[in-house]
Amino acid sequence: MNKLYTIGFTKKKAEDFFEILKSNNIEKIIDIRLNNTSQLAGFSKYPDIEFFLNEILNVKYSHDSFLSPLESTLKKYKKKQISWDSYVQEFNDTMEERKINEYILNKYSSDDNICLLCSEASPVNCHRSIVSKIFREVFDCEIIDL
Repeated sequence: MNKLYTIGFTKKKAEDFFEILKSNNIEKIIDIRLNNTSQLAGFSKYPDIEFFLNEILNVKYSHDSFLSPLESTLKKYKKKQISWDSYVQEFNDTMEERKINEYILNKYSSDDNICLLCSEASPVNCHRSIVSKIFREVFDCEIIDL
């Protein structure tokens, strides 16, 4: 894996979202949202997103909540009970407990053109920025935020 892509669906029209994936030759989406079935997710709600990715782009989809924060951590951050720095610390502790580097190495291939999917429009203050850095440690890849 030379490059790892990340994308958020918020503030993107479906047409733009799928065109961005197509123009970057994405082969596999790894959905790292804790909840991928929210009504607020529009076109990215599961199972619709899996259908759209397959039908429109022939892209594989998987949901991997092992790369998601604990629900308790996410709730505290969304309710502004903890800062971003505290969120990052809790998330990193969770990843360490899950032995995430080993997990990624065993589950994912450096041959795939992978894109991590989350909801935030920007990777700033989004856990996909943390997960992408872990992938970079494991596969020594460049991170490209779409």
